[in-house]
Amino acid sequence: MSPEPPGGSAYSRHSHGLEQFFSQVQGQGPLSILDVGGVTQSNVEFITSLGHRLYSEDFLRVLDANSGPDLQANFLKQNLSFPPACFDGVLLWDVLEFLPQPLLKATVERLFQVAKPGSYMLAFFHADEKAVSVPVYSYRIADGKTLLLANPQMRRPAQLFNNRAVERLFAAFQSVKFFLTRDHLREVIVRR
Repeated sequence: MSPEPPGGSAYSRHSHGLEQFFSQVQGQGPLSILDVGGVTQSNVEFITSLGHRLYSEDFLRVLDANSGPDLQANFLKQNLSFPPACFDGVLLWDVLEFLPQPLLKATVERLFQVAKPGSYMLAFFHADEKAVSVPVYSYRIADGKTLLLANPQMRRPAQLFNNRAVERLFAAFQSVKFFLTRDHLREVIVRR
């Protein structure tokens, strides 16, 4: 399964970050996993087949539906309104790049609150720091190490991150581990 260029309609590829994420939760369960990329049938089927509970939010849909001075309050009211320390894992995909400051900071702080100590998060960041727009995919889990990237749309990021900026973003967390891919996505495993 070799990756196709991101200009295609869909392609599958190996994901070291996804493999690492699921290796950390393998054999444990049932766990609570949060997916902030919206509901996809393949993600629901894969995660529930492992015996875990899946919770889904659609950060970009909520972001697009809200604007103005109440953006942060409305966004956080509609997303991440969970009790403290309730998630064993969070699939962030690439959504953090599209959140404007200070919403990004408030969202990461809320993620820190709702994730259990020692839990893992998987986030993607585009590696081309000069890009004006980047492809946004629906990330669909094929298996514990393979993703199908489907339905690409181009979108202007609120900010792009280099490695140091990602480390600063997750400074309150225990660790940050990077994987660089052929399709110019930086996969990041964050440990709470």
